[in-house]
Amino acid sequence: MSNKKELAEYIYKTTGVGVDPISFEVIRNALIAATDEMVLALKRSAYSTNIKTRSDFSTCFFDRDLRAIAQGFAQPVHLGSMVQQTPRAIRTYGPENIHEGDMIITNDPYPSGVHLNDVSLIAPVYHEGVLLGYVANIAHHVDVGGGAPASIGAFREVFQEGVIIPPVKIVKGGKIVQDIFKLILSQIRSKHETGGDLRAQVAANNTGVRRITELAQRHGSDLLLKTMDELVAYTERRARAELATLPHGVYECEGFVDTDGYTDETVYLRAKVELRPDGVHFDFAGCDPQRRAPVNATYAMTYSACAYAVKCLLDPDTPVNDGFYRLLSLDAPPGTVANCTWPAPVVGGWETQTRLVEIIFKALIPSMPDKLPAGTKGMMAQAGFGSLDIDAGKYTCFYDTFAGGYGGRHASDGPDAVQAHGQNTENAPIEETELNYPVRIVGLSLVENSDGPGKFRGGLGLRKDYLFDRHTTFTVLADRDKAGPWGAFGGQSGLKAEYVVIRNGEEIRLNAKSTVELEPGDIVSCRTCGGGGYGIAEERDPERVLRDVREGKVSAERARDIYRVAVDVSSGRAELDEAATLELRRTA
Repeated sequence: MSNKKELAEYIYKTTGVGVDPISFEVIRNALIAATDEMVLALKRSAYSTNIKTRSDFSTCFFDRDLRAIAQGFAQPVHLGSMVQQTPRAIRTYGPENIHEGDMIITNDPYPSGVHLNDVSLIAPVYHEGVLLGYVANIAHHVDVGGGAPASIGAFREVFQEGVIIPPVKIVKGGKIVQDIFKLILSQIRSKHETGGDLRAQVAANNTGVRRITELAQRHGSDLLLKTMDELVAYTERRARAELATLPHGVYECEGFVDTDGYTDETVYLRAKVELRPDGVHFDFAGCDPQRRAPVNATYAMTYSACAYAVKCLLDPDTPVNDGFYRLLSLDAPPGTVANCTWPAPVVGGWETQTRLVEIIFKALIPSMPDKLPAGTKGMMAQAGFGSLDIDAGKYTCFYDTFAGGYGGRHASDGPDAVQAHGQNTENAPIEETELNYPVRIVGLSLVENSDGPGKFRGGLGLRKDYLFDRHTTFTVLADRDKAGPWGAFGGQSGLKAEYVVIRNGEEIRLNAKSTVELEPGDIVSCRTCGGGGYGIAEERDPERVLRDVREGKVSAERARDIYRVAVDVSSGRAELDEAATLELRRTA
């Protein structure tokens, strides 16, 4: 072929694709770029650390048939749930009531949302009077009212968790509807940050609208709409081809959330996964009934767990849009912790959702040992605090999630202190936290010996210590304080988590789902779990064990007792004793 145009025409004619390949690739990447630019607009204009630094938000573009077309790179837990929430919100409000320049807002978990902190804004995209689709973003707000600062806690009903916003118009004709805006902010402690973050969400959607509109101006609405159809079909073909390579069959597993926040009873979870060439079906029948406690996942949360799990099994380059999502189906009986119904509390549903991912992977790992890890931290590990400054007339709230150990893999150790399974949030820097919030971070380190032993060890947990100089309400909403993550193929469990208040030098152990009133000088120490090990610990390469000892991740005693590796530290520098190691392993 003499030039690219002739090549494109040849491919177009011989493959039967409805859009020539060059235009297809240009428009496909431009759609993704539009949602990524929405990400940048939101991140750079937000006020709260949780959004502008930790990136706890996501963006998406839906076509006029409410099919997901392109998603910004952010939080996998949001992306799967938005596929449920956004179309339902538009249908509930009525697409005929949403005009050019309008936006609707919602955080209602019933029937298709997530927990109340995650607030969605949705805007239509028109070009020359033709509806092209909708841009949407969802962001976790540091406070939405309710019974505790940061709006997380062991609540009994959804009404205690914060302001509930059904789909309502927040922007009309390009201007914020002040009555609605003021009504929402009046329920919220951190009005300055929340107001700024809501405006940042508006700016993100405006950015998306501009970029999609410019795309239509450049290529024409007809070609753009046709390309969306082709993109969905292309993705389905790619996903089906990937599914065809997986070991088809039915896989089952059970697991638990350690406690429900009000009792010591475990929360029973069960998952059945059917891998087929034409799709993946999930069944969560058998999960415990929903509880009046913060352990209930909504349908959208559970759907997001399924979508994330399947995406992990496919080629990383496989696009994520309706062509991918249409290959997923699930049965989650209403009234269970995997699909709770009104008015169950949902703030801790992400803890259950993340554990469901763990159970799905545990069911599948025997058939895909090279694709999946041993147990990870398997929780969001949320924390929030707030304090009131009467003189300044200011209520300060802060929200964080803690990293933990990732599970060992078939050929490598699990990473230390990372977010896992759908979490893609970044670390809140100490300097920024101390500058903007009434707290000092007096300790940030890995938890020594928290690894799950194995041929490839689990990653280490994280310890983070907060020192408060004023009366503060602190909440931890997490898990894993009863048992650490599971090991695989002979690997051992990771160290369980601990949540502690240090007062006058005395450690007071907290339940993983607790709200406490702190006095000046108190320290809250959150120590997350390590990841599970992969393979038998005695088969670990002694040089790897030596490196762990030198880096302070594993003690010499643990190296000897668990890994059967003799490390001499008498000289001040750890050295491998090969003869003693051979003897230890011979007698193991």
